[in-house]
Amino acid sequence: MAGATGASSCTRRDFLRLAAGGATVLATGAGCNSGSGPDRSNAEADRAASAAKRRKPLRIALWSHYVAGYDRWWDDEYTRAWGERNGIEVTVDHFDINQLAAFAEAEIASQQGHDLFHFNLPSGVAYEDHVIDHREIVEEVEAKVGKMPPFIERSIFNPKTNRYFGFSHFWTPNPVHYRTDLWSSIGARPDTWDDVVTGGRRLKAQGHPVGIGMGLDIESNITLLGLMHGFGGSVQDEAANVVINSRDTIEAVKVGSEIYRSAMSDEVLGWDITSNNRYLVSGRGSLVMNSIAALRALEDQDPSLAGKVGLLPVPKGPAGTASPYVVSIYVIWKFAENQETAKQFLIDLASAYRDSFRESQYLQLPSFPDALPDIAELVATDPRAQPPDKYRVMAGAAAWSTNVGHPGHTNVAHDEVVRTSIISQMFAAAARGEATPEEAVTAAEAKIRPIYDKWRERGKI
Repeated sequence: MAGATGASSCTRRDFLRLAAGGATVLATGAGCNSGSGPDRSNAEADRAASAAKRRKPLRIALWSHYVAGYDRWWDDEYTRAWGERNGIEVTVDHFDINQLAAFAEAEIASQQGHDLFHFNLPSGVAYEDHVIDHREIVEEVEAKVGKMPPFIERSIFNPKTNRYFGFSHFWTPNPVHYRTDLWSSIGARPDTWDDVVTGGRRLKAQGHPVGIGMGLDIESNITLLGLMHGFGGSVQDEAANVVINSRDTIEAVKVGSEIYRSAMSDEVLGWDITSNNRYLVSGRGSLVMNSIAALRALEDQDPSLAGKVGLLPVPKGPAGTASPYVVSIYVIWKFAENQETAKQFLIDLASAYRDSFRESQYLQLPSFPDALPDIAELVATDPRAQPPDKYRVMAGAAAWSTNVGHPGHTNVAHDEVVRTSIISQMFAAAARGEATPEEAVTAAEAKIRPIYDKWRERGKI
């Protein structure tokens, strides 16, 4: 998941100080380009700046981006220009994504902080009680540019409470990164999970194992959910009933165990959130699954090796492909001081997405597709890619992607299952031979049911 980052991150102490208004990272005014002469322009600029000082600043907290240069563009160009157009100060604070929960909980505890707080993966759902209903923002953007795909809707809407607990302006798929030279040498391609088993076995024998994490990190758990879904298994059904203990899930665990034993090394059992990136960069791995931030970073570090890495959709299973990954979520806290401005910022951001898509180097796909209707043409050629059409797979990614919580909604119970690594522990127990696939799935179910019972009793699912 992780890649190169842009602006530096705050420490927890700095973050809390900035959240309380201790510093302004970015101050902007409006009207500087209007008028017919320098005196008039200066006067209008002074009036706009004075008006801006009387308005509450917009404070944004977001994780440091995976793609090099994006934070610099966001801080110095996008938010600055938006502030100038709207006559308001905009403050941007970045944090390390691994500290996301700590920063969010600190703001909730103090009931002060940022107007906009940026979450990754499904984690925003855990804070539903502390945020506004974002329905108004969703409806206004949809009126401007059309509907979001169903899996994005399922990522930000709680059907139990009938509330939008967040707003998404982009999402990111989890494509296969594979060594085209290595797979071509054995006359194969990892299009299906069977291909991963058979081809991976041969490539491991040549010193190039497959890399699919089975560690305690979120990355491993999200990727293994995609393997489960490919065989028809899932943690829950559409109504948030626990259904993990099924023949489909057991079959997925069997296949995962076979991939581990035949095609991987035992290091994947201890992988963390950045291990797949490092494995790709090492040149040893024949396949990883990650956002394209991994490949973009490799293009900077080792262009020659990057030219040997291709992209494919998640491998198909008997049930097709349904791979969850990142649905980015902004929330507006109930205690935010500038809620109306925060709403307008999100509306403007999501309604015109060309620059964000370009500056993210195609990592950020618009949550409202009609905000970027020519995406297929945009990814058809890329000046850094070898070959130039390497990123064309991104245009159709919605067809093989889904939300965390598939086939139901993202909810706080499923979120807890992912964050406590129950899925990866299930796969790892079977892979190591500590339990049969059936026993591993039964043990996972025993851990999951109390989590769902807890949140059902609290009225969240």
